[in-house]
Amino acid sequence: MELWLLEHGYPALFLLSFLASTLLPLGSEWLLAVLLFNGFDPSTVVIVATIGNSCGALVTYAIGLWGGPFLVQRILRISQSSRQRAERFFSRYGSWALLLSWLPILGDPLCLVSGILRTRLWRFLLLVTSGKFIRYLVVAKLVLGEI
Repeated sequence: MELWLLEHGYPALFLLSFLASTLLPLGSEWLLAVLLFNGFDPSTVVIVATIGNSCGALVTYAIGLWGGPFLVQRILRISQSSRQRAERFFSRYGSWALLLSWLPILGDPLCLVSGILRTRLWRFLLLVTSGKFIRYLVVAKLVLGEI
Protein backbone atom coordinates (compact mmCIF):
# COMPACT_ATOMS: atom_id res chain seq x y z
CA MET A 1 0.00 0.00 0.00
CA GLU A 2 2.79 2.40 0.91
CA LEU A 3 4.52 1.71 -2.39
CA TRP A 4 1.28 2.40 -4.27
CA LEU A 5 0.82 5.69 -2.39
CA LEU A 6 4.37 6.75 -3.20
CA GLU A 7 3.99 5.79 -6.87
CA HIS A 8 0.77 7.82 -7.10
CA GLY A 9 1.85 10.49 -4.62
CA TYR A 10 0.17 13.67 -5.78
CA PRO A 11 -3.02 12.09 -7.17
CA ALA A 12 -3.34 9.94 -4.04
CA LEU A 13 -2.90 13.02 -1.85
CA PHE A 14 -5.50 14.93 -3.87
CA LEU A 15 -8.01 12.07 -3.57
CA LEU A 16 -7.42 11.52 0.14
CA SER A 17 -7.58 15.26 0.85
CA PHE A 18 -10.79 15.50 -1.15
CA LEU A 19 -12.41 12.59 0.68
CA ALA A 20 -11.20 13.85 4.08
CA SER A 21 -13.05 17.12 3.47
CA THR A 22 -16.33 15.32 2.98
CA LEU A 23 -17.85 13.64 5.99
CA LEU A 24 -15.85 10.47 5.61
CA PRO A 25 -13.80 9.85 8.75
CA LEU A 26 -10.43 10.25 7.06
CA GLY A 27 -7.40 12.41 7.57
CA SER A 28 -4.92 13.49 4.93
CA GLU A 29 -2.14 14.92 7.08
CA TRP A 30 -0.45 11.54 7.49
CA LEU A 31 -0.05 11.12 3.72
CA LEU A 32 1.24 14.68 3.43
CA ALA A 33 3.89 13.79 6.03
CA VAL A 34 4.78 10.50 4.28
CA LEU A 35 5.25 12.29 0.96
CA LEU A 36 7.41 14.98 2.53
CA PHE A 37 9.56 12.37 4.29
CA ASN A 38 10.02 10.68 0.90
CA GLY A 39 11.34 13.80 -0.82
CA PHE A 40 8.25 15.13 -2.58
CA ASP A 41 8.30 18.88 -3.25
CA PRO A 42 6.87 20.66 -0.15
CA SER A 43 5.21 23.46 -2.13
CA THR A 44 3.47 21.05 -4.50
CA VAL A 45 2.39 18.79 -1.65
CA VAL A 46 0.79 21.71 0.23
CA ILE A 47 -0.93 23.03 -2.90
CA VAL A 48 -2.28 19.62 -3.97
CA ALA A 49 -3.62 18.89 -0.48
CA THR A 50 -5.19 22.35 -0.26
CA ILE A 51 -6.90 22.05 -3.64
CA GLY A 52 -8.18 18.54 -2.92
CA ASN A 53 -9.47 19.49 0.52
CA SER A 54 -11.09 22.67 -0.81
CA CYS A 55 -12.82 20.73 -3.60
CA GLY A 56 -14.23 18.31 -1.03
CA ALA A 57 -15.51 21.27 1.01
CA LEU A 58 -17.10 22.63 -2.16
CA VAL A 59 -19.06 19.39 -2.58
CA THR A 60 -20.38 19.74 0.99
CA TYR A 61 -21.27 23.38 0.26
CA ALA A 62 -23.14 22.30 -2.89
CA ILE A 63 -25.09 19.71 -0.92
CA GLY A 64 -26.10 22.45 1.50
CA LEU A 65 -27.00 24.74 -1.39
CA TRP A 66 -28.98 22.25 -3.51
CA GLY A 67 -29.40 19.17 -1.36
CA GLY A 68 -32.38 18.41 0.76
CA PRO A 69 -32.87 16.86 4.17
CA PHE A 70 -32.30 13.39 2.68
CA LEU A 71 -28.76 14.23 1.56
CA VAL A 72 -27.92 16.07 4.78
CA GLN A 73 -29.24 13.43 7.16
CA ARG A 74 -28.90 10.17 5.22
CA ILE A 75 -25.85 10.68 3.01
CA LEU A 76 -23.76 13.12 5.03
CA ARG A 77 -25.11 11.86 8.36
CA ILE A 78 -24.90 15.29 9.95
CA SER A 79 -26.87 15.12 13.14
CA GLN A 80 -29.37 17.81 14.01
CA SER A 81 -27.21 18.87 16.98
CA SER A 82 -24.06 19.23 14.82
CA ARG A 83 -25.96 21.26 12.27
CA GLN A 84 -27.46 23.51 14.96
CA ARG A 85 -24.05 24.01 16.58
CA ALA A 86 -22.58 24.98 13.21
CA GLU A 87 -25.51 27.32 12.50
CA ARG A 88 -25.03 29.07 15.88
CA PHE A 89 -21.28 29.39 15.26
CA PHE A 90 -21.91 30.65 11.74
CA SER A 91 -24.53 33.16 12.84
CA ARG A 92 -22.23 34.44 15.59
CA TYR A 93 -19.09 34.87 13.47
CA GLY A 94 -20.56 35.07 9.98
CA SER A 95 -18.77 33.69 6.98
CA TRP A 96 -15.43 34.36 8.72
CA ALA A 97 -16.13 31.12 10.57
CA LEU A 98 -15.21 29.35 7.31
CA LEU A 99 -11.54 30.03 8.10
CA LEU A 100 -12.02 27.20 10.61
CA SER A 101 -13.48 24.76 8.09
CA TRP A 102 -10.37 22.59 8.51
CA LEU A 103 -11.36 21.72 12.09
CA PRO A 104 -12.52 18.17 12.76
CA ILE A 105 -16.21 17.78 13.68
CA LEU A 106 -17.11 21.45 13.11
CA GLY A 107 -15.57 22.10 9.68
CA ASP A 108 -17.82 19.96 7.48
CA PRO A 109 -21.07 21.21 9.05
CA LEU A 110 -19.78 24.78 8.63
CA CYS A 111 -19.39 24.18 4.89
CA LEU A 112 -22.84 22.64 4.74
CA VAL A 113 -24.44 25.52 6.64
CA SER A 114 -22.61 27.96 4.40
CA GLY A 115 -24.35 26.38 1.42
CA ILE A 116 -27.72 26.32 3.18
CA LEU A 117 -27.36 30.01 4.06
CA ARG A 118 -26.24 30.77 0.49
CA THR A 119 -22.85 32.30 1.21
CA ARG A 120 -21.45 33.76 -1.99
CA LEU A 121 -19.31 31.19 -3.77
CA TRP A 122 -16.25 33.44 -4.19
CA ARG A 123 -16.30 34.29 -0.46
CA PHE A 124 -16.73 30.63 0.47
CA LEU A 125 -13.81 29.55 -1.71
CA LEU A 126 -11.53 32.34 -0.52
CA LEU A 127 -12.11 31.71 3.18
CA VAL A 128 -12.15 27.90 3.04
CA THR A 129 -9.08 27.67 0.82
CA SER A 130 -7.17 30.15 2.98
CA GLY A 131 -7.89 28.23 6.17
CA LYS A 132 -7.01 24.88 4.63
CA PHE A 133 -3.83 26.25 3.02
CA ILE A 134 -2.61 27.62 6.36
CA ARG A 135 -3.35 24.31 8.08
CA TYR A 136 -1.41 22.27 5.48
CA LEU A 137 1.43 24.78 5.46
CA VAL A 138 1.79 24.52 9.25
CA VAL A 139 1.66 20.71 9.10
CA ALA A 140 4.34 20.68 6.38
CA LYS A 141 6.59 23.04 8.32
CA LEU A 142 6.18 20.92 11.46
CA VAL A 143 7.05 17.74 9.53
CA LEU A 144 10.09 19.42 7.97
CA GLY A 145 11.22 20.79 11.32
CA GLU A 146 10.90 24.41 10.25
CA ILE A 147 8.69 25.33 13.21
